[in-house]
Order: sequence, then C-alpha cells, then structure tokens
Amino acid sequence: MKNFLDDKRILVTGACGTIGTQLVEMLLNDQYLPSEVIGVDNNESGLFFLEQQHLSDPRAQFSLADIRDRDALAGKMKDVDIVFHAAAYKHVILCERSPYEAVQTNVNGVQNVIWAAQENSVEKVIFTSSDKAVNPTNVMGTSKLMGERLMTAANSNSLKKGPIFASTRFGNVLGSSGSVIPIFHRQISVGGPVTLTHRDMTRFVMSIDKAVRLVIESAEIARGGGVFITKMPVIRIKDLAEVMIEELAPEYGYDPSQIKIEEIGTKPGEKLYEELMSDEEMRRTVELPNYFVVLPAFRDIYRNISYDYDDIVSDHITNPYNSANEEALSKKELLAFLQCHHLLDTNDISPAAPVKRYWPGEGE
Repeated sequence: MKNFLDDKRILVTGACGTIGTQLVEMLLNDQYLPSEVIGVDNNESGLFFLEQQHLSDPRAQFSLADIRDRDALAGKMKDVDIVFHAAAYKHVILCERSPYEAVQTNVNGVQNVIWAAQENSVEKVIFTSSDKAVNPTNVMGTSKLMGERLMTAANSNSLKKGPIFASTRFGNVLGSSGSVIPIFHRQISVGGPVTLTHRDMTRFVMSIDKAVRLVIESAEIARGGGVFITKMPVIRIKDLAEVMIEELAPEYGYDPSQIKIEEIGTKPGEKLYEELMSDEEMRRTVELPNYFVVLPAFRDIYRNISYDYDDIVSDHITNPYNSANEEALSKKELLAFLQCHHLLDTNDISPAAPVKRYWPGEGE
C-alpha cells in the first residue's frame, strides 16, 4: 500500500537535534519510501557525524544552513514536497537570558521557513512546538507560541494552491538531550544525591520514537492551520527519581537506600504541572484516537477547509489537557515504560550530564 511520503522529497530543519535526528532515521527506514531526505542544520560537527551514519543511503543529503537565513532556506527547499521544521532554541534559562536570540531563531526562523515554503510551493510544512507554548511563563514558551500563531496565520492567508501549514505540540521526550533522565542517571552513578525540583511536579512524557512517529502521522492528516496535541501518559517526577534509584543504584555498587533525593526548588518560570491545551483552546478542539486537534480561532480567509476528520472521537472537550488533571502512571507502569524504551541502559549514560544542578544566579 502506497504511503503518503513515498516518492516525496522531504526536508528536515534542525536535523542534528534529538527530534530531527530521529526524524531523519525514521524517514529513511523501510516503512517509508521518500525519494530524498534533506537534513539541514547550523551544527557543522553534528551534521558531519549524521552524514557518516547515512553514507550508504543515496537518498540522504545533508547541508549546512541556518533558519535565520531565508534565502538559504529557499534554496534548500527547491522541489521539496514536505518540510518538518524542528530547528529551535529549547533551553528555558538560556532563552530567558538571551531573549533576542530566541526571537531570531524561534520566531523569525519560523517566518523564514514559511516564506521559503511559499516561494517553492511546498506541499506541507509541519512545525514541532512545545507544551511550554500553552499559557507561557517564559521567553522560550512565548516564542514557540508565536511560532504556532505564524503557522496558523500562514495557512489562513495562503491561496488555494499554497502550502498546508500545521503544528504539533508535545511534552517531554524522555531520553532526549534536554531530558532529566541523563541527569538523574549520572547522579545515581556517583552515589547521589538526586536533585529534584519539587515533589509534586508532574509531566507528560513519551519516547523519542513515538514522538517522531506521531509527528510524521500528523503530516498525513493535517488539513491546515491546526495544532496537533499528542496524547501522552503522565508521570510524577518524584516517582521517576525513585524508580531510577531502585533500578540503577545496584548497577553502580550502591544500595538504593544510600542514594538521597535532594529538593532544590523550581526554576524561574517553571510550572508544577504541564499544560498542552488552554481553557480557550478547549472550546475549539476535536479529539482523535492519538491526538487532540486545536482548530484555528479565525478560519481561513482564502480557503474553505473541512475539519470533518473520519475518526473523530469527540468534538466536545470539557477538560483542558494538563498533567494535573490526568492520572499518573504507577511506579510499576513507569518502570515498564522505561524498560520498554531502553531508558535505563547503563551504556547510554552521558558523561556530559551534570552531577550537580544550579540555577543562574546561584553560586556553588
């Protein structure tokens, strides 16, 4: 059966990031048959090593480009059918410290991707957003929300033959470079303590593989202007720390009771729970089996789009989707999740992960 990505030329921005790398990997596996996958990034070393991994696949092409350079993007998108836009600044504190840089990449960069796609009559553009775009309390979240708004506006203002623009929004990808798992793992390996920001903190979580698979699937069903919210399990961060200690401490010669958990307080702008849908968005959201889809607040000016999906579960959402409202995994379920996705492998411990954590402004 022919897949919607078969024979397509696909471009992935931020190809060296956690999501971008996995997107490239998955698009080149046997399930999909694109004619070409083009990975672009401004990370020269990362791009070199990524290219080495795919030297045997003639469909894989990699190029240096910065999403701040719209002309470079336009050149890379020539004859491209699908764009997955994953390039962004994602670290909350660094964006808070350098808001202008965050705007240059996370806002102006999105607009550059939109312009380049329109110039080349790309078929679809999918923007990867973040839970932090919902009721944002920091620069990074605000910039990601603006990126979503730009995508929706681009779709509203496109002529009938213009690209379809949509966004995907998901929570924490466990095991990614920004995940707490490498930090906890490293702390356990040296005997602790494991630093916990707050004992009542909850988060939506998913594996890298599932996150990317759902991004690809959302591209197939996107009608334009919507924001796809991936359904995810919820965990308590305290439970994550305790499960990891119980499982990993013996691997490093420690009794789990020896590893202490130290509460260090929340970061500035950090929430105790994670929101993936606001109260206002709830009123214009439909539920599908794997997603919620937030429909545009202002429907398209030039397009008459039907959002009558074939597999709608509900078009009347009564609960905003946030981790405080959802039942968390039990410790047994959490352990099974971690084991299923190989997130406790001792060979994968990152030597770059910090043993201690301090927030900016605090001394050691």
